[in-house]
Amino acid sequence: MTQQTTYLELSETGGGAHKFYEVVVDGTDVTISYGRIGERGQRKTTAFATPAKAQAAAAKKVGEKLRKGYAHAVRGGRQARPVSRRPVVSTRSTARQAPVLWRFASGAAAFGVFVDRDRCLVGNQHGDVYTVTHDGTVTGRFHLPDGVKCIVADDFWIYAGCDDGRVYDLSGKVPRVAYEISADVDIYWVDIHDGVLGVSDRNGRATVIDHEDEFQWARDVDGDSAWMVRCDGDAVYHGHSAGVARYEAVGGRPVWQTPVGGNVLFGWQERDSVYAGTGTGQVHRLAKADGRTEAVYRCDAAVYSCAAAPDGRYVFAGDYTSSVYCFDRDGTRLWKLATGCGSAFSMQFLDDRLYLVTTNGSLACVDVSEQAIRDAEQGSVPTPLDVKATAGLVAVEPTLTVETATSADEGVVVECYRDGSRLRVRVLDAGYDSGWNVQFPKGIREPGARYLVQEVRLSERGGFYRAYGDIKRLR
Repeated sequence: MTQQTTYLELSETGGGAHKFYEVVVDGTDVTISYGRIGERGQRKTTAFATPAKAQAAAAKKVGEKLRKGYAHAVRGGRQARPVSRRPVVSTRSTARQAPVLWRFASGAAAFGVFVDRDRCLVGNQHGDVYTVTHDGTVTGRFHLPDGVKCIVADDFWIYAGCDDGRVYDLSGKVPRVAYEISADVDIYWVDIHDGVLGVSDRNGRATVIDHEDEFQWARDVDGDSAWMVRCDGDAVYHGHSAGVARYEAVGGRPVWQTPVGGNVLFGWQERDSVYAGTGTGQVHRLAKADGRTEAVYRCDAAVYSCAAAPDGRYVFAGDYTSSVYCFDRDGTRLWKLATGCGSAFSMQFLDDRLYLVTTNGSLACVDVSEQAIRDAEQGSVPTPLDVKATAGLVAVEPTLTVETATSADEGVVVECYRDGSRLRVRVLDAGYDSGWNVQFPKGIREPGARYLVQEVRLSERGGFYRAYGDIKRLR
């Protein structure tokens, strides 16, 4: 039987969509490929019962895309557009050296950092994510298909947002695609709360997607370059070139919008406040309830990143001159020191240590205890330990392959089933609500298949479960 191929493109001017969609029918198989023009994109093949059903499914997909503005095209007629990257601009600080305890060179400019009691993670523009202990030992490495924009935590789960338009779950041994936003959406930042994903992008848009990877709402703004999105149980906080806005988490109703005197380059949140670092060298602390300015923290150059100690008792900032600052809660500057390893694109504070990821790709651990800072201001700092990854450290990459298990193995049994046009997952074991779905990686779902999940945990707000840890397919 002759193979039939339909190739479509949607290319908009002014930095809009620039993507392709291809449908190939080969007997009973339909293969769909999509992504940015000029790139390989993502591919999935579905088998149907008969050639006629395959043809019908393909025609439906093509019709949907044509109605959305796609047009028939010839592959190769348009060239790829570059993905926008945050400019890696950094100059050397003239301040005294900060007390860096150790530093790890990840190999490329690094945006993503996450720190908890057990480990630190750094993600860079080559797609590498390294795990490092608090004493400076590299223990693991993931390699994702594109540059890592950010690493965020949602309870027990760790996610990395990437330049390929996907968000990967890093909580198991193997990275799994948790959310597929769109190959043409240029992600600047993501945040996740209880399975609900907030996305901010190059065009200034805020988009919210639920635990089933289904679109909930989006808001366009007058500004662009949205480098800030933070989510909690009540709201989404969105920062861009025109200021910071709050939207209700459900439905996206605007609550307030506050200008901050410059374009927002980074965002942080604590329980009652959000923090916006700006290109005008300031960090603004805004009340979550009404958006009023509670304090302003003034740096000497554009702020690339910021963070706070719990409840904002200290506020930290990193500027493009490779300086790092600490302020008291009321805005009083306590100190300014040099990182010695580039400008901090992201940062996080934990237990008197400030963890930075920088323009030169370093993950640096800085001792910010009072004694260490006093010594540094007098010119006395420790010699940093230069951490090296173990030779031959294997990089674990995303895969659709799933290990097999038997019913004798420990875990929770879940099943994939078809619900209209969607594939969903439910728990089969006793003691769980079979009417509640499970947040589960999309790429490995197959109708009728059963899987053994390390754990299934109840979501914070109830109504669905979340798969945690390693996933195996039951034989």
